[in-house]
Amino acid sequence: MIAGLDDRLRAAHARDDRAGLVTLYAEAADTANSLDQSCFFLTHAYVFALEKAHPLAPALRARLVAAGREEA
Repeated sequence: MIAGLDDRLRAAHARDDRAGLVTLYAEAADTANSLDQSCFFLTHAYVFALEKAHPLAPALRARLVAAGREEA
């Protein structure tokens, strides 16, 4: 995870900024060191996106499908 991202994630959790958590977890997925780690973060982003009807939800799901972590 890139420097400062962990702090931004913690702050967003503290504020209960679920829309912010979608983008932060997606960013964490993009910077992950492995597919497993990336999918862990993508799953978090996707769950928060579903809760907020966030416009990134379909793209996040597509990434999970492409990684074999979600069925099409």
